[in-house]
Amino acid sequence: MLPMVDLKIQYQKLKKEIDKDILNALTNTQFILGPNVSDFENEAASYLGVKHAISVANGTEALHLALLAAGIGSGDEVITSAFTFIATAEAINYTGAKVKFADIDDKTFNLKVSEVEKCINKKTKAILAVHLFGQPADIDKLQQLCDKYNLILIEDAAQSFGASINNQQTGSLSLAGCFSFFPSKNLGCYGDGGMVTTNDNDIAKSIKSLRNHGSSERYHHHKIGYNSRLDELQAVILRIKLKYIDRYNANRRRVAKIYTENLKDVVITPFEDNLGTHVYHQYTILSDNRDLIAKALNKNQISSAIYYPIPLHKQDVYQNEFKDLILKSTESVAKKCISLPIFPELKDEQIYKVINTIKSIF
Repeated sequence: MLPMVDLKIQYQKLKKEIDKDILNALTNTQFILGPNVSDFENEAASYLGVKHAISVANGTEALHLALLAAGIGSGDEVITSAFTFIATAEAINYTGAKVKFADIDDKTFNLKVSEVEKCINKKTKAILAVHLFGQPADIDKLQQLCDKYNLILIEDAAQSFGASINNQQTGSLSLAGCFSFFPSKNLGCYGDGGMVTTNDNDIAKSIKSLRNHGSSERYHHHKIGYNSRLDELQAVILRIKLKYIDRYNANRRRVAKIYTENLKDVVITPFEDNLGTHVYHQYTILSDNRDLIAKALNKNQISSAIYYPIPLHKQDVYQNEFKDLILKSTESVAKKCISLPIFPELKDEQIYKVINTIKSIF
């Protein structure tokens, strides 16, 4: 079966480096906030072009702690997308704030600025913009909106490590950027991991305290915090993979280009708005024949996935709160989207097997 992502191939190519550095870390025995964690934070900050990169336990915690550090809490509302993984909305709820869902652009799948503005009211405190599937959101216009209404802008960059706008990396374009290092991400570890990026010294100081039981000095606790630290062994993996991230993303774009050139006449292929560089965490097409495509791919031993079949405002957990909410583009895209296998090591014969299978339907 051709998988959505094949981590075994990547590991085999990095095996000597990974095994050697993992063994060194095991020998060193500094497993909590050890040297690889601090080195990874410095290297990631340098790559992303930010003053601070603070690692945390996972992407959800990155969102949660970033919102807390920005002062989001009970009585506030935060606007975000309903076409994303639920962690984006959960993190808002964790702070005691309320989620406000705005509709997306049906081409980029990211927040539509005009729809966001419709959601702003006196309780609105922040906009949480998702760079979905590796496509940068329209950060310039969203920031203009934040400036106009005195709001905070935070980036959910979980799916966009290495994407950029005007040569600036996603995660560096707002008060704080939030990354996930889930294994299947463009930059992924071998477990859970996350990071908050910022150029704001106070935000960085707060995140460092919040991730470590509200402590900035051992056994001195200044606030109620959390146990949300990146594991030292995961940092080893991430340091190695970070060296290759540009190559990985270039290969993802190569795969995407072949898909698009060959499928553009039979399905709606991903749209690049030229606002930034898309890094294709997922290659997601739209088709009224989605079920036929999925069935044909499966018959030919090819994996596919639907991200996300049920928009967040339609999920059981939010359905009562948003029972009257209609998000036309979000709901339309959710009914038609299907993602194809994409990873840096995907071979041409595998790519064309996917292409030919889909084209055979039409």
